Amino acid sequence: MHFTKKTVSEKRSGFVKDLQSKKLLRFPGAYNPLCAKLIAEIGFDGVYVSGGVMSNDLGLPDIGLTTLEQVSYRSGQISRVTDLPTIVDIDTGFGNCKKTIEEFEKKGLAGCHLEDQIAEKRCGHLDNKELVSTEEMVKKIKECVKSRKDKNFLIIARTDANSVEGLDATLERIKAYENAGADMVFPEAMKDESEFERVRKISKGYLLANMTEFGKSKLLNKTQLENLGYNLVIYPVSTQRLAMQNVEIGLKSIFNDGHQNNIIDKMQTRKRLYELVEYEKYNTPDKKITDFSTEGHE
Repeated sequence: MHFTKKTVSEKRSGFVKDLQSKKLLRFPGAYNPLCAKLIAEIGFDGVYVSGGVMSNDLGLPDIGLTTLEQVSYRSGQISRVTDLPTIVDIDTGFGNCKKTIEEFEKKGLAGCHLEDQIAEKRCGHLDNKELVSTEEMVKKIKECVKSRKDKNFLIIARTDANSVEGLDATLERIKAYENAGADMVFPEAMKDESEFERVRKISKGYLLANMTEFGKSKLLNKTQLENLGYNLVIYPVSTQRLAMQNVEIGLKSIFNDGHQNNIIDKMQTRKRLYELVEYEKYNTPDKKITDFSTEGHE
């Protein structure tokens, strides 16, 4: 029970309609369902589920160690708690594009992105990446497009070619991926405005910009990305970074001080947590046990 109002179909069609409006859509990354609820409450356009975040959440590096089952289960949990569209990182397709697309469609996602690295992939902002051929990636994109049942489930093609083959080769791959049927292209690790602009000039479709911190890309603001003609921006690891930094600071304080009194003001209150999980909506007239109130829990 999550008190959402939109069906999966409505979320997907709404996402497509929003893209057609030409405004820049902002999708922060959610590392769990509660974070997704906060993203929705604040007013963002959608939710992003990062493969790197999924790996980190399991205590693993982002080198293709997660499974289809792990990522689909968690992203399904995240997507179902809000009325926002959720898109997910499917790395290189988990070895079976048809099965992967069917699984994420079934879990209620609004779209996914597939990358052109080899199966033993790594974070897009690390060096020494290896790519599959353009022909192999085109074949995978076509298989993804053919496998979807809902035409509004978006297939996003990510290319990691910029830091491997250079920008000119990246542009050629983008053209091929769009011709193969990709609904959107995600050019990874663009260095600055000039590279983002060159991609926009040759692309005939929707474009996704990745504004991840501590990476190879200059962090551009909303207005800059809108002026460059990009349609969607993701902040994939921002919420996890914020959370883990503050958890680390808090735990060190408790360890060193022997109590948490010095960091209470840094914590989410019980009242705020109860508001976010919508405790009071679970009330029923005939069950005293669910007679919840957030009063007195500041």
